[in-house]
Amino acid sequence: MGTQKVTPVVIAAITVATIGSFQFGYNTGVINAPEMIIKEFANNTLKNKKNAPPSEMLLTTLWSLSVATFSIGGVIGFFSIGHFVNRFGVCNSVLIVNLQAVTGGCLMGLCEVAESVEMLILGCLVIEISPTALQDAFGTLGQLGIVVGILVAQVFGLEFIIGSEALWLVLLSFTILPAILQSAALPFCPEKEENAKQILQWLWGTQDVPQDIQEMIDESARMSQEKQVTVLEPFRVSSCQQPIIISIMLQLSQQLSRTSAVFYYSTGIFKDAGVQEPIYATIGTGMVNTVFTVVERAGRTLHTIGLGGMAFSSILMTVSLLLKDDYNGMSLVCTRAILLFVAFFEIGQGPILWFIVAKLFSHGPRPAAMAVASCSSWTSNFLVGLLFPSAAYYLGAYVFIIFTRFLITFLTFTFFKVPETRGRTFEDITWAFEGQAHGAARSGKEGVVERNSIQPAKETITNA
Repeated sequence: MGTQKVTPVVIAAITVATIGSFQFGYNTGVINAPEMIIKEFANNTLKNKKNAPPSEMLLTTLWSLSVATFSIGGVIGFFSIGHFVNRFGVCNSVLIVNLQAVTGGCLMGLCEVAESVEMLILGCLVIEISPTALQDAFGTLGQLGIVVGILVAQVFGLEFIIGSEALWLVLLSFTILPAILQSAALPFCPEKEENAKQILQWLWGTQDVPQDIQEMIDESARMSQEKQVTVLEPFRVSSCQQPIIISIMLQLSQQLSRTSAVFYYSTGIFKDAGVQEPIYATIGTGMVNTVFTVVERAGRTLHTIGLGGMAFSSILMTVSLLLKDDYNGMSLVCTRAILLFVAFFEIGQGPILWFIVAKLFSHGPRPAAMAVASCSSWTSNFLVGLLFPSAAYYLGAYVFIIFTRFLITFLTFTFFKVPETRGRTFEDITWAFEGQAHGAARSGKEGVVERNSIQPAKETITNA
C-alpha cells in the first residue's frame, strides 16, 4: 500500500482507536483487587437495611453478579452498535457509548454514598455496554490494549495507590477518563468520503496515496456485491454450517477453559494458594499476559499448543492447591502454574480466535457469523463469571478439573475440525468449506440415485 511510514499522527490515531480495548481490559481487571472491600461494602449495606448480616453465600452471589454483569452489557452493546452506526455514524456512536461509560463510572463511584449494592451492579452493566461495543479491528493491537488495561487496573489496585478502602470507588470509576479522552479526540476523526485523500496524506505524511484510495474503493465494491445475511442465515446455508459451529466452539474454548476465571479471581486464587502478597502475584500475571501478547500468531498450530499448555497448567494448579498444606513450596508451584497458564493463553487463544473466525467467512456472512460468535463468547463469559465463585466454594481446588476437561475437549475438536488459516486467504478457506458442502450434497444425491437404480432391478427380478 504505497510508501507508508509510521508517523506520530498514525501512532496517535491508533492509540485513540484502541482506547475501547483498554477500557475493556481495565474493567476486566479492576474488579479483582477490591474483592474483599466490595464484599464488606455489600455486607454493611445489607446489614443496615435488614438489621441482620447477610449470609456468606449471598455475599458470594452478589460479588459474582458484580463481576459477571458486564458480560450482559457486552452482548447488548455488540448487537445494538450496528443500529447506532447506521443511524448516527461512527464518531457519534463512539460519543454515545462513551457517555454510557461515564454514566456507568458515576453509578459505581456514587454507590457508597447512595448505600446501594444495586447501583454498583447497574454501573458494571452500563459501563460494559460501552467500551466493547466499538472495539477496534487492529488484531494484536486490540488485544494489547486489553492486556495493558488489565495490567493498569492491577497496578492501580495496589492498596498504596488507589486500591485502599478509602479510594476503591476512584479505582472503579477511573474508566471515565479514557472515555473522556477518546470523546475529545473525535472532532479530529472526520468520516466524509471526500476527505479520505487528505486524511491519508495527513496520516502517512506523504502525497502519494492514490493506491491506498483505490484499494479502499475496490474493497468497498467487493463488499457491496455480497448479500448481507441475517444472524440465523449461517445455520441455514450448508457451506456456512460447519464454519459457524467451529466459530462457536472456538469462543466457548476461550471462556469455558476458565481463562476469564483466572483474570477475574486471580487474587483470591493466589490467596488460597498461600501466597503472602497475592496482589503482587496478580500483577505478575498481568505482566506475563502483556509480554506474551506480542508473540507472533500462527493460526491453528499455536492455538492447539496453547490449549495443550493450558490443560497441563490447569492440572498442575489443581495438584499444587491440593498439596499446599502438606508440602512446602506448593504455593510457588501454583503461582508459576497460573503464570504459565496465562502465557499459553496469550500464545494460543488471545485474539487469534477472532482472526480464525474472520477467515472462515466471506464478506457477506461474516458480520452475522461474528455476531453469533460474540454472543456465544459473552454468554459463556457471563456463566463463568457468575458460577465460578460458587463452584469454587463447594469444590475447592477440584473446580479446575472441570475446566481441564473442557480444555482437552476443545483441544481434540481443534485438532480434528479447525482448518489451518496461516498463509491462506478467506477465499481459499470458504471455497474448501463450500466444496465439502457440495461434496456431501452430491454424495447424498448419488446415494438416492443409486438406491433408486437398485430398487427397480429388484422389482424386475420379483416380477420375473
